[in-house]
Amino acid sequence: MQLARVASVWRARAFGHVFVAAMVAWTAYGRVPTPLLAAWVALLGVVLAYVVVRDGALIDADTRRVAPGEMHRHALRAGMLGVAWAMAVVLFTGYLESTDRYIMIAAIGTLIAGAALIVSGAPLSTIVFGALTGAGMLTILVIERAYQLMSLVVFFLLVVGYGTIAIARIYLVARIAQNNSQEKSEVVSLLLREFEENEADWLWQIDAARRIRGASPRFSFALGRKPEELEGQSFLQVLAGEAWNDANFPQSLHDLADRMKRRESFSNLLVKVAIGKQTRWWELSGTPLFDGDVFTGFRGVGSDVTEQRESSEKIAYLARYDTLTGLPNRLMLTEALGDALQYARQWRTRCAFLMVDLDRFKAVNDSLGHLVGDRLLAQVSRRLKELMDENALCGRLGGDEFAIVIRDASDSQRVETVARQVIERLSQPYEIDRHTLYIGASVGSAFGPRDGKTVEDLMRNADLALYRAKEEGGSGHYRYEPRLHATAEERRVLEVALRRALADGELSLNFQPVVNAQDETLVSFEALMRWNSAEHGSISPGKFIPLAEDTRLIVPIGAWVLEQACREAARWPRDVRVAVNVSPEQLLERDFPATVVNALSASGLDAHRLEIEVTESIFLRDPDVARNSLEQVMALGCTVALDDFGTGYSSLGYLRKLQFSTIKVDRTFVDGAAEGNQESLAIVRAVIAMARSLEMTTTAEGVESPEQAELVRSLGCDKIQGFHFGRPMPAEEVHALFRQREPLIA
Repeated sequence: MQLARVASVWRARAFGHVFVAAMVAWTAYGRVPTPLLAAWVALLGVVLAYVVVRDGALIDADTRRVAPGEMHRHALRAGMLGVAWAMAVVLFTGYLESTDRYIMIAAIGTLIAGAALIVSGAPLSTIVFGALTGAGMLTILVIERAYQLMSLVVFFLLVVGYGTIAIARIYLVARIAQNNSQEKSEVVSLLLREFEENEADWLWQIDAARRIRGASPRFSFALGRKPEELEGQSFLQVLAGEAWNDANFPQSLHDLADRMKRRESFSNLLVKVAIGKQTRWWELSGTPLFDGDVFTGFRGVGSDVTEQRESSEKIAYLARYDTLTGLPNRLMLTEALGDALQYARQWRTRCAFLMVDLDRFKAVNDSLGHLVGDRLLAQVSRRLKELMDENALCGRLGGDEFAIVIRDASDSQRVETVARQVIERLSQPYEIDRHTLYIGASVGSAFGPRDGKTVEDLMRNADLALYRAKEEGGSGHYRYEPRLHATAEERRVLEVALRRALADGELSLNFQPVVNAQDETLVSFEALMRWNSAEHGSISPGKFIPLAEDTRLIVPIGAWVLEQACREAARWPRDVRVAVNVSPEQLLERDFPATVVNALSASGLDAHRLEIEVTESIFLRDPDVARNSLEQVMALGCTVALDDFGTGYSSLGYLRKLQFSTIKVDRTFVDGAAEGNQESLAIVRAVIAMARSLEMTTTAEGVESPEQAELVRSLGCDKIQGFHFGRPMPAEEVHALFRQREPLIA
């Protein structure tokens, strides 16, 4: 600001210097030698021109960053002018008479005083100029011993210096205040301009009778009316629209009327407004007006927040509803169940929570893709909606899991009926993209507050009941029972123990012999895992192996079994092989072939002596991965047997895609054939005939009597396995058996 001030008065400064220079030249002309006078005038002209040009360049100083040295350079330029004027006093005084001297000193003094007034923005420059010019005058006065005049000049210079600082301070204070005021004015103007340009905001005012006064153009535009049409109209009637005639007002208008009736201020009050056939949402703020103690009306501002409200409602909808099916999501179901529990406690009734899981949905998703799976879920949701009434709410928990909240379940038969209807309706065929799809549904239910006093307990217990329904084969309904919780707790305890079993050395292997069907000589052993827990005792494989598969502990345990079985088999005669069961969870691991390689390398067992046994379930989840893993294992020289053939999802396509070495006939068919069941006999014959045509061997499982052994031998089975030829035995008994090398006859 100081430098910009200096730049703005460069014309006045230049005029002052030129005028005083002319007075000095007039006074000195004819008395001072012309060359000397001309030289001084030329010097002053050059310095003055330089100063004016440089000062004029500072005109933008208040709009840019000013370098720290610019003020000092300006003072230096002022000093150059001061030296030029001091030279005039020193050089010309000897040629002038007393009167002319005083005229020259008075003219230069006037120039100093003028600089103090005009160059008030740069006090340093003014003081430097005055000091140097005054020094020239004082030098002459000292030489001539004009002490009285010298005292006046010194006093004059001191007054000018003090005045310069005072004027500069006043100038700066005034300029800073002016700039602050201007900045505030610009901010206010900007805010007002933005307010006026924002079409969603307006001002409104009403009188004591709630009639519109001074309707602003923006307010009128928001209502779709002209200002003159709104003047004097009832504010509430205008906002209510056609609803005013039948007195059917939104609750928000009642709230607004109550605030106005109580003459209290309100802020951001959300009001539903009718504009023609449209419904809008306004956010109003208002303040009561008083003339002394007399109430004169209200004044306020308003905004149209319809878009924001619709956006908020959409967000709230997405937070509570499933986007794929349009059903309530887990959050809304949880809230509904909480309300139902509270209602049941209050009125001493019962509520119910049903969890629904789709059977075979994953097979559809994996085979036909997620797009078809999503369409299937959408159809399932529509069917569920059709079964609901005002007492029941259905929703989607996630994936292929749905849930139903029954608010009043006093009639337990009602829950059973709903579950049966859900299973029947969801089990009917679906038509999607020219595909006819069949799935089922399993339902687990729990009653509140009997089966759970909190939402979490009730949902957990319904989930336990659903798990039991799935365990029993699906497509059924199971109610929660307290023993399910005990079973779940037992399962949890077993899982914790199983996680420690491998490290604690609690797992071991038994081996069951497999013999040649014709001469009953030993062919191989099947490795079977056993768990003798230090805490829980001996635990059945039927209990801990499914647990290991569910928790994926089967992967490290299976790798251990594979290596231990190979180590034991390496100690057997070279004509005896070992068979190891492999879980589908193991085959889904990309490094399963590497696990087999590590087991063979660590044990030194020949690859052709290892047989991998798998079940048909390996092809249900990710058949490509399973097939690729088995092909790599067979490439090593190992053989692969298909266990429990005919009990699962049997398909000749599996036998075509993979070259199995052995097909194992399940014991259920052996038992049925021994009992004379014609269907079982037909199945066994068909499996044996098919295996021979595909150059595969067959093994009959579960042979427990001589009659069964003779039957399967007569049917053409190649190998036999069962208690008749030996029960599973520890490794030590296997070695003892080899030492005997006698035919195995029970």
